[in-house]
Amino acid sequence: MPMAQVAPIGIFDSGIGGLSVLQHIHQHLPHEDLLYFADSAYAPYGDKSEAEISARSLAVTEFLLQSGVKALVVACNTATTAAIKAIRSAYPDLPVIGIEPGLKPAASQSQSKIVGVLATKATLLSARLLTLQQQISAASGVRFELQACVGLVDQIEKGELRSAQTALLMRRYISPLIKQGADTLVLGCTHYPFVRPLIEEIVGELTAQPVAVIDTGAAVSRQLVKILTENKLLRTSPRAGQVNAFTSGSQSALTTAFANLLQLHPPVSTVRTIGQPAGIS
Repeated sequence: MPMAQVAPIGIFDSGIGGLSVLQHIHQHLPHEDLLYFADSAYAPYGDKSEAEISARSLAVTEFLLQSGVKALVVACNTATTAAIKAIRSAYPDLPVIGIEPGLKPAASQSQSKIVGVLATKATLLSARLLTLQQQISAASGVRFELQACVGLVDQIEKGELRSAQTALLMRRYISPLIKQGADTLVLGCTHYPFVRPLIEEIVGELTAQPVAVIDTGAAVSRQLVKILTENKLLRTSPRAGQVNAFTSGSQSALTTAFANLLQLHPPVSTVRTIGQPAGIS
């Protein structure tokens, strides 16, 4: 088997949110080895400038390349909108898959023609998202209502998936979207699927009408399969894939997140200096 096929797939996010994407990939590609990087020391990305996000994303990509990955999944909406172009430019031979808010599937599903988009401020201000939104609106007649969820990533990073403070934030962000007639909500940040049960409960309190919730993690894993197949990088070994993880933040926090959110227990290493193997502990 060619060495490239047995190399791991790199996945990164500003923190634990990308675990929602890793979960889909691990289920769809159970024989692939996965390397996950949580840049938690610099989370959240959503309140940083595009230049800062791009610099961090390039540094993490370089670290994962040094670790031998054959493909990269940018499992962060904010990093995708701010940095994926720079990553692809810097590493033109590396298959790179980003994550986009599910505007297209939401538009095709909405009956009211009003879609609420929950995301970070940086994602909602990005030219990439605004262009996509305008194109889909022009083609479908759907109106997108954009809602920045300030503070929600922090709550999820702390593991407060059902706390009173998290519920208060969610009601504040969801209520105006429902009042404006949204019948579809897009989870425009990979952290948000972990509070989907709370979102659905709050929606049920606010309206008796059905409201669809769109999470694009499964679409990312399907695209990854397609890209790996096209590049002859899909692993054919029958053995179970292994997951390893790195973080620029708290080792124990990422270990706990894997256990609580995914029921996985991979080895977790702290990376003290991005891009330098000697910085791993």
